Amino acid sequence: MKNIESNFKESRKYKPNKDFADQATVTHDLLTDLIESYKKNPAIFWSNLANKEITWIENFKTSLSGNAPDFEWFKEGKLNVSANCLDKHVDANNNAIIHISEDNQKKVITYKDLYQDVNNFSYSLRSIGFKKGIRVIIYMPTIPESIIAMLACARLGLIHSVVFAGFSSESLKNRINDCEAELVITVDSFKRNGKTIRSKDIVDNAIASNCPSIKKVVIFKNSNEKVSFNKNIDLWWHDILPDIDQIVPPEIMSSEDILFILYTSGSTGKPKGIIHTSAGYLLNCILTNKWVFDLKSDDIFWCTADIGWITGHSYVVYGPLATGSTILIYDGAPTYPKVDRFWEIISENNVTVFYTAPTALRTLMKLGENKPDDHNLSSLRLLGTVGEPINPKAWMWYRTKIGNNECPIVDTWWQTETGANMIAPIPGVTETIPGTCTKPLPGIDAAIVDNDGNEILSKNQGGNLVIKKPWPSMLRGIWGDKNRYVDTYWKKFDNKYYITGDTARFDEYGNIWIMGRSDDVVNISGHRLGTMEIESAIVSHEYVTESAVVSYKHDIKGEAIHAFVTLGDKYSKNISSEVADEIRMWVKDKIGSIAKPDRISFATSLPKTRSGKIMRRLLRNIARGEDISGDISTLENEDILDQLKKSL
Repeated sequence: MKNIESNFKESRKYKPNKDFADQATVTHDLLTDLIESYKKNPAIFWSNLANKEITWIENFKTSLSGNAPDFEWFKEGKLNVSANCLDKHVDANNNAIIHISEDNQKKVITYKDLYQDVNNFSYSLRSIGFKKGIRVIIYMPTIPESIIAMLACARLGLIHSVVFAGFSSESLKNRINDCEAELVITVDSFKRNGKTIRSKDIVDNAIASNCPSIKKVVIFKNSNEKVSFNKNIDLWWHDILPDIDQIVPPEIMSSEDILFILYTSGSTGKPKGIIHTSAGYLLNCILTNKWVFDLKSDDIFWCTADIGWITGHSYVVYGPLATGSTILIYDGAPTYPKVDRFWEIISENNVTVFYTAPTALRTLMKLGENKPDDHNLSSLRLLGTVGEPINPKAWMWYRTKIGNNECPIVDTWWQTETGANMIAPIPGVTETIPGTCTKPLPGIDAAIVDNDGNEILSKNQGGNLVIKKPWPSMLRGIWGDKNRYVDTYWKKFDNKYYITGDTARFDEYGNIWIMGRSDDVVNISGHRLGTMEIESAIVSHEYVTESAVVSYKHDIKGEAIHAFVTLGDKYSKNISSEVADEIRMWVKDKIGSIAKPDRISFATSLPKTRSGKIMRRLLRNIARGEDISGDISTLENEDILDQLKKSL
């Protein structure tokens, strides 16, 4: 196999802020000790950390057992994840949740209050007949009750599957049926972008279309919207709560008992029900919240992810709460009712750690590049990005406008399947470069290999990103489909590596640069190029805010490059063939002639999910003249598809 070529260069480097480094949890010496400890004996490395960070009911004896693809971690150990998040902090007199609604209502919940709320709801679920091992669908926006529901499930040993509240009834039905859920927990309705989303109606439609496993639906009254009520299965949340506060002892769970099932978005094929278990998942959540985000008990951590995604599980709920920090949650759109909503929330609530997606940043840049100047963001001490690689232009804006050139930026690479951050800077130690997620975290053994499984040791030569050794928070399978689990993540290299599905390269400093999904590699006249680098080059142009690159069939080249581009507001009137040519020459100068887009389409925005990810498969459909395929229920801006089709 020919390796993926890379000519993209970025030379700017930033050492950690001294004031930050002086107070950081992970120092240079500690990082060195962690790395050396792992190299010396991985089993002892993970055992020591598990004993230190997790409150066990019964101690484990074995760190790791089994062989790929069937690994088990700390299997003799007994614990409860809910107890690790709540019981150990109940006397700390600290806030657990700050909730801001789209209409700017604020609610603050202490750890003591959250503990009691979770116990009461646990009592309610148990009283209506739900016990360990039963699957529960949570179909709710990011409100405190969603977190209460997740933690109550964890307390009772119920297996929760949170379904993003923007999914359609068909998508919801498919997930209910796949895991044979017996209970759905939802809300009557909620607001998004000022519009009412009638969640209960969507649940009703899903169940009516044949969900035979469902026994009950619990509805939290989130609004005053009237909803249908089926007395045979529907229950109001407030009606089943106990009259007096109750304490429910946490269920004793084995380390390998399933904590949750989380379905991938299903951009290609049937969604996969990713299985995560209790102890290993919790450990990596705790470690990465401490190592990567430097979380402390006095931090106010705002991760903007919806709880329906893995980021919401690991960096809104389980990780921060297990560390005793305060989380801020916001169940509204980032640009409603005004484009500086994020910056307003940070300023008014003294947020200290902020974690969001590059797509959100690029959107906010486009709509109000200087809007952060109107707000006091001095409370911030660390910034993070998640979801996809961040291009250097957005990274620099983030650093200067949001972080005042002082906050370290942690660009994190990980997946639903990995459970927690895998590659990221250590903020008090790592020298950062715009656009790279830097180096694997302690305990993570990453490599880049060709299609034959041979490691690529040459610098700036791209290939398949793989993980060579198991880690505690790794997925344990796909619900009900062992063969698909093996075929997707292990089979290609005969179970030797975990296959991420991403392409990457090492630079001359040993940093990892993500080059895109393996499916997104384009082959131009025999040259294999990663789309992410082309996108970064395009976005570095002064006029451009955002870009997505896909390929289409070409009679001579085999494949050709089609770039979808949005311009900044002050340049949006400049759309012309001359601007397109200028962007092509810009890419030529940054990467080389081979990477010049053959076609460029301009649009006011790109098709994105409500979580902010660009839906590149839809762009491939458009560029190749194909019918739109797959589920588009999470698409935030469906109207943009017609605009993009007309731009061809």
